[in-house]
Amino acid sequence: MTTSITLTEAAASRIRDILAREPGKRALRIAVNGGGCSGFQYDFQLAEAAMEGDLVIERSGVQALVDSVSQEFLNGAEVDFVDDLMGQSFRIRNPNATSSCGCGTSFSI
Repeated sequence: MTTSITLTEAAASRIRDILAREPGKRALRIAVNGGGCSGFQYDFQLAEAAMEGDLVIERSGVQALVDSVSQEFLNGAEVDFVDDLMGQSFRIRNPNATSSCGCGTSFSI
């Protein structure tokens, strides 16, 4: 199965800004974990390098990494960064999610 996950230019720009302040960190790791108010939740961490099985997503010179288990939950998703009245955050538009919570960090399938 081929997994397709994309980064918007806004997400790539924000990742670049964050990594510039974090020596030794090379990418944003995106994972799906059990929990949250809807069953699954997104987790964002900084990473030093890709691990075996990671999907490496590149845009404008920056990388995001997705582990092999999370790839199936994120197939077809778009990772964006928004700065609005509710605050700044990474947002994932996930076509696999059947519902999500109001904060946008947890979802169900």
